[in-house]
Amino acid sequence: MKRLHLHLLSDSTGETLENIAKAALAQYDDVETVRHFWPMVRTEAHLERILQEIAQNPGLVIFTLVNPATRRNLEQRCRALGLPAVAPLDPVNDALSGLLGQQAKARPGRQHVLDAAYFARVDAIQFTIAHDDGIAWEEWEEADIVLAGVSRSSKTPTSIYLANRSYKTANIPIVVESPPPPALFSLKNPLVVGLTTSADRLIQVRRNRLLSLGQAPQTPYVDEDAVTKELAFARRMFADNGWPVIDVTRRSIEETAAAIIALVNERRGERVIDGE
Repeated sequence: MKRLHLHLLSDSTGETLENIAKAALAQYDDVETVRHFWPMVRTEAHLERILQEIAQNPGLVIFTLVNPATRRNLEQRCRALGLPAVAPLDPVNDALSGLLGQQAKARPGRQHVLDAAYFARVDAIQFTIAHDDGIAWEEWEEADIVLAGVSRSSKTPTSIYLANRSYKTANIPIVVESPPPPALFSLKNPLVVGLTTSADRLIQVRRNRLLSLGQAPQTPYVDEDAVTKELAFARRMFADNGWPVIDVTRRSIEETAAAIIALVNERRGERVIDGE
């Protein structure tokens, strides 16, 4: 297994860099990554301390620094050390400058300004947490999305992910012995989406859950016949109400959420246009 020292330098929170590095590293196998994370790099003295660490642990340097002097210093020192230093946002900014006819504002962390979108995201997260697992169904009409599915079909993590994308999301477990509230079948504003999965995968997830709780792994909760009937009951409910259905068996949370967002935009007849 190859070992890589990865130095991430940002004059803001570094969230963008972390996401870029994570996406890139996912394309490589058998790599042990030692991550050195340096946020809020805004002084030469701070940079000097970091450069000493880089010299002791040479590797790839990825940075987002808007101060020209700080950036120039980092690039020169990395060249002297024979290390690659990559500014991943440069090609995007160069293209935007050419198309828009203006230079980028050199303001660290400008994307984190507390604007209306920020508060909308906070509001969505609060709503989603308060409406998890069928709670407060009387307020579902205020939601953007309602997820329905049997237990352990990824409803909660998908809801939280959608909330971080500013969608107010409620979710409801579909239980054969306990029908959902009638309000679920008369919702007008939210998009109701059914989540389903394969019986084998669901049984595996449920068994792992039981084991993590120290409970016996042999119960009707993981019985093959019972689980198959449970899934069939849920699918029949989805079909009877004309709800779109997403099979999460081989999907990550991000992929499931992306499919749901596409359904929301299709329903609204919208294209996603940032700033509108």
